[in-house]
Amino acid sequence: MPNPILLSTPHMGEQELQFVKEAFDTNWIAPVGPHIEAFEQEFCRVTGANHAAAVSSGTAAIHLALILMGVQAGDEVFCSTLTFAASANPIKYLGAKPVFIDSDRTSWNMNPDLLKTALEKRASIGKLPKAVLLVHLYGQSADIDPIKEICDRYEVAIIEDAAEALGATYKGKTPGTSGKIGIYSFNGNKIITTSGGGMLVSDDPEIVAQAKLLATQARDPAPHYQHSQIGYNYRLSNVLAGIGRGQLRVLSARVAARRRNFEIYHQALGNLPGIEFMPEADYGRATRWLTCLTVNPDLFGVDREQLRLALNDVQIESRPVWKPLHMQPVFAECESIGGAVSEDLFARGLCLPSGSNLTDEDLERVIGGIKAVCKGKKNF
Repeated sequence: MPNPILLSTPHMGEQELQFVKEAFDTNWIAPVGPHIEAFEQEFCRVTGANHAAAVSSGTAAIHLALILMGVQAGDEVFCSTLTFAASANPIKYLGAKPVFIDSDRTSWNMNPDLLKTALEKRASIGKLPKAVLLVHLYGQSADIDPIKEICDRYEVAIIEDAAEALGATYKGKTPGTSGKIGIYSFNGNKIITTSGGGMLVSDDPEIVAQAKLLATQARDPAPHYQHSQIGYNYRLSNVLAGIGRGQLRVLSARVAARRRNFEIYHQALGNLPGIEFMPEADYGRATRWLTCLTVNPDLFGVDREQLRLALNDVQIESRPVWKPLHMQPVFAECESIGGAVSEDLFARGLCLPSGSNLTDEDLERVIGGIKAVCKGKKNF
């Protein structure tokens, strides 16, 4: 049996261990230390953000962002529907109500026209959402400018969930740096990783200062332990920040490797009947964090799930595109605006192995596995 080829695994460089050893040698293990401040500063230089707070996860960063934007129980927050549940779960933590917005075909991200219509309708009845949580999906930026224009018109804050889009660009700018707050994830499957961790960024230094306060249990500046507000244990450890510093140094190489994966897949599989790859919008550059395609079963011969299972049989991990949040049982009572596009992408979409450490032999195995399943090659 061949070794399994996994979807997206961590890819360490040469400097991460050096930074971790430095943390051990100096006994800066937890909770904070010099690597954290350095990681935040270096992250700002790489992304163009002005201020950053390193936290324990992207989910923690979203939770803090919603609190800092004043989201409370009963408020509405508009959110992309084609995304991982972690984008919307923190809305529910606060007792607020997600309203899910469908995708466009150009980028698979939030449809600006649907958002515009929805905000205009809400404004007409005096019920604007507290914030818009805009997700940048699978390493590609959403179309930020029209979304920002309509949100600015109605003074609705944008929180950018760029967990999957570090290293991408939108008109030369980093996704996550255009809204009021941006968040990033360093989970083990992301383009760079700290094993677990996240980052909150903002142009407003007061927002980031408050995020750091809330992330460290909101302790008041007193010689004793005094707390005037509820806080959280959300700060990143100094050890993990050291890993992040090393990973930042190879970000551009990791993006190049994943884009190369995509080009190899596209060249080998793009002409197969019924196969279409996630498009790259002309306003930016995607990282291709995951290479995604859709399967037309009438042309390809089998559907997405049959293809996934066939690949699994030969030790190749693939995964359906995110199930839209408006289809998730936990959000069944939530309002959704549109939905047909994201539902179709989920029904037909598949993510291929995309790690930056895949070998040419790995890629050839995946390509061969898909070609073997193509119409007339394998009978289901």
